[in-house]
Amino acid sequence: GGGTDAALETADAAVLNDRVGDVAALVSLSRATLGNIRQNVAIALGLKAVFLVTTIAGITGLWPAILADTGATVLVTANALRLLRA
Repeated sequence: GGGTDAALETADAAVLNDRVGDVAALVSLSRATLGNIRQNVAIALGLKAVFLVTTIAGITGLWPAILADTGATVLVTANALRLLRA
């Protein structure tokens, strides 16, 4: 009926199978996603902080900092792709 369609459109998550175990898997995936987000933020900000300090101290130049920022993007993307295994 129309109520089912409206519920699916407004739901944050919908379990389409008749198994209760899918809810536990959904909770597990959401926790893994939140942990991954925290890791990615730490990786990105950590690399930026390291290269900010080393650039200000004159140890590295601007180009290594730019390359590190690009490398951080690659690392964060690769880290996020690990969730596809779940």
